[in-house]
Amino acid sequence: MSRLTSSVQFLKHFSTQSHLQDAGPMACVLRTRSVIRFKGPDTIKFLQGLVTNDVRRLDDPEPAGENNTISNMPVVTVPPLYAALLTPQGRFLYDFFLYRPPRSDKQLDGTGPNPGELEIYADVDRSVLDEILMTLKKYCLRSKVDIENMAEEFSCWQRFGGKNSLSTEKLEADSVGWGDTFNSSGVSASRGHKSGWHWDKDPRLDCLGDRGIFPSNTTPPLVEADEETDEEDFLLWRLEKGVAEGSMEISRGDGIPLEYNFAGLNAISFDEGCYVGEELIARTHHRGVIRKRLIPLRFLDNSGKEVEQSCSRFRSE
Repeated sequence: MSRLTSSVQFLKHFSTQSHLQDAGPMACVLRTRSVIRFKGPDTIKFLQGLVTNDVRRLDDPEPAGENNTISNMPVVTVPPLYAALLTPQGRFLYDFFLYRPPRSDKQLDGTGPNPGELEIYADVDRSVLDEILMTLKKYCLRSKVDIENMAEEFSCWQRFGGKNSLSTEKLEADSVGWGDTFNSSGVSASRGHKSGWHWDKDPRLDCLGDRGIFPSNTTPPLVEADEETDEEDFLLWRLEKGVAEGSMEISRGDGIPLEYNFAGLNAISFDEGCYVGEELIARTHHRGVIRKRLIPLRFLDNSGKEVEQSCSRFRSE
């Protein structure tokens, strides 16, 4: 049974409206996700020819201005990307959240990344991690890219719910932690991690909150003990928005990304050039004919009272 099917059944017995909508900000470790790292001079070129989004944006950092400093060190930050890897026939295989860590000549802990070393971190589906690594290495050929499993070193987190997520608080920067507009005292107050990991807006939808990769032995900034919750709560929050994630919810080897609203989730660039499976996606998009689409549904009785919680289903258009 897929995660999406079991979650639909669980929604029938769980009051999402009262439990989540009225709750304050929450955060959870995404134990269904894992982390891999791409490192090497051909990293951008390699990913550009594979995934559905324009990875060159990760090589186009925001300029470091006078406010984009920490401890008098200028830094550059790049918003993360959401993308998918497809079969040559244009069918979904895996989804990726791609991050390029903030860069500075020196981090707060005195180590700092080497500006000449290009690293991209990916948040991927843990259930097919070995398969993802095998597939990526198959495409590597002679590209100067090292692909490494970082599941033990890093964890994926999500902050969501309430009205106080970073996406709705009008902050001066898009991230919190090392590499944003906070001064050193502000970093201490926000518990920014000394090695540079921070929250970013979820690249899919603002209503999903904030996402980030953090070292496994640390607690992310802005996460209080009473805010930590189970990943099941974020799953319900996400399904209520009609957003599927991972190879257990999106039909692997069969589903077309446009049926799962990947264009609306900022996962597809239609002007990046060629990538694996690009022909079907471009043809379907330009024809404008998508016969199935994932949507959230809410069922009401004759009095207008909700009788069943949001269920994500396919509907013929």
